Amino acid sequence: MTRRPVVTGVRARPRLRRDDQVVVIAGKERGKTGRVLRIDIKRQQVVLEGLNLVKKAMRPTQQRQQGGISEIEAPIHLSNVMVTTRDGRSRIRYDAAGDGKRRIASRTGQEL
Repeated sequence: MTRRPVVTGVRARPRLRRDDQVVVIAGKERGKTGRVLRIDIKRQQVVLEGLNLVKKAMRPTQQRQQGGISEIEAPIHLSNVMVTTRDGRSRIRYDAAGDGKRRIASRTGQEL
């Protein structure tokens, strides 16, 4: 089976960073929060800790003597997650202060 072709063209750089707390706003995990583990810029997807778990059949290898079915985190599209702060979820904007760029929650003005 071949892989799906990656969409080419201009992509916006994601404003999320690793270890950000995000809330899922669409899909089967809607309403749940998790920490960002990985970001795939090319596919515009994120992997969240403990969310969107899928079962994967694992073969026995030299490192893992026993095979079986294990659960791994599957990626979620960037458009389906939103960063969350103490006061709720928010979009991210950048503020160019004298000491460089800072990430700020748009809704609360809180620095991330």
